[in-house]
Amino acid sequence: MRYKTGLSPRRSLWVRLFLCALGAILPNAAGADRPQWGEYGTHNMTSQEKGLVESFDPATGKNVKWVARLGTETYATPVVAGGRVYLGTNNGAPRDPRRQGDRGILLCLGEKNGQLLWQLAVPKLTTSIYWDWPNAGICSPATVEGNRVYLVSNRGEVLCLDPPGMADGNGGPFREEGRHAAPEGAPPVEPSERDADILWLFDMVKELGVRQHDSAHGSILAYGSRLYVNTSNGVDDSHRRIASPEAPSLAVLDRETGRLVARDAERIGPRIFHSTWSSPGLAMVQGNPLVFFAGGDGIVYAFQPAAPGKPPGGTPSSLTKVWQFDGDPASPKTEVHRFIGNRKESPSNIKSMPVFHKGRLYVTLGGDQWWGKNQAWLQCIEPPSGGSGGTAKEVFSYPLERHSMCTPAIYNDLVFVGDSGRRIHCLDAATGKPYWTHDVRGEIWASPLGADEKVYFATRQGEFLVFAASREKRLIGQTDLGGPVNSTPVAANGVLYVATATHLYALQKKAP
Repeated sequence: MRYKTGLSPRRSLWVRLFLCALGAILPNAAGADRPQWGEYGTHNMTSQEKGLVESFDPATGKNVKWVARLGTETYATPVVAGGRVYLGTNNGAPRDPRRQGDRGILLCLGEKNGQLLWQLAVPKLTTSIYWDWPNAGICSPATVEGNRVYLVSNRGEVLCLDPPGMADGNGGPFREEGRHAAPEGAPPVEPSERDADILWLFDMVKELGVRQHDSAHGSILAYGSRLYVNTSNGVDDSHRRIASPEAPSLAVLDRETGRLVARDAERIGPRIFHSTWSSPGLAMVQGNPLVFFAGGDGIVYAFQPAAPGKPPGGTPSSLTKVWQFDGDPASPKTEVHRFIGNRKESPSNIKSMPVFHKGRLYVTLGGDQWWGKNQAWLQCIEPPSGGSGGTAKEVFSYPLERHSMCTPAIYNDLVFVGDSGRRIHCLDAATGKPYWTHDVRGEIWASPLGADEKVYFATRQGEFLVFAASREKRLIGQTDLGGPVNSTPVAANGVLYVATATHLYALQKKAP
């Protein structure tokens, strides 16, 4: 009997063995897309990719697959899905002569070569610079789910985009792409095949009364038929009051229509010290799905996911809080803006995303980077027994050098995290026992990535460092990128992606 390949059983066996061996050799043989910021189900900063680079050299091209020019400032993290790479930046290097000036930009690049497929160009909010900071661009990572791309623009809009862009026509029901891309008072420009195709749009500033601060920021959590979105509500221009205290911090939209279906009812607004920075995450806790969200008041909230279907009467429902945890209970809780600029005493806030690992939650918190106390911690939280009700407990609290922007990476049962005190930390995930630290030249805003028995760090001074993911400190690679890195390194399909302020590097081991 012969197989469908036309090979004899013995030869077919040899072919299979060869392909298995080839899969073990090629770094991208077991690769997968990275369609969102962090791993789904834990939102840990880790990856299952193998065969990733330990070193590279942009000057000589060593282990550099391709390089794509970005704007002049980049704060978002790339995501990779369906043969495309999506990354927010600014318009400091315009790719379309019709779209000049300061704008938020989402680039859609070909995964194979980094060539531009299309871009989303969003004009700035003109209310004041504190709504949409000059040249910050689009700061939010995209989330790709199925055949849709979800994004929060610099204008506080939740957008649903078609992955092919306008190359396959205008998919609708949104048809005003030309008007949307035009600054206030300017005529619309007819979209080309290199423009984004917006399917629907939800304006959080208009519909929820949100007063975003500095920019809109945060990765969208897609779960079931719902999208969970940080609204970026924050202080006004004076930095001493919350202009929209009743606006929600966490909003829930229907994935297909963009309709608002739920919101938090915790009235976090008056306690927001600066802004709402954190992205929502989700994990199964003792068999129950919970949505984790770190508020601008420094408190971690756990919510039940929003119910499926339309809300009764069409009125948005309130999310059901299951428990909350205050990692800094002694900090001020009322009239919090009295402490603006106080580097010794202030409320805490949270810029990182909570990470779930082996039944526990890990988060960095502390004084605000720009306006609060210098004190900061990494905290490990144990949810209540049963996953609902009761009180969450602190397992350990580890002091950091200074403010931390980083979402921790938990890999090989070790926690890796950096801070603005220019220090990298490695500690035991179960006990908080410190194993090693490493001092760097620049502040660390980018979250680390744990993958392939390595952990990747980058700094605002352009240092890119690769350590062995072990209890013993072993630096195995270091590169000077010549510019600040604010974005988390990302691994997908055997390729490591590293974004500086001005360039995106796709890195892959090259055969001798």
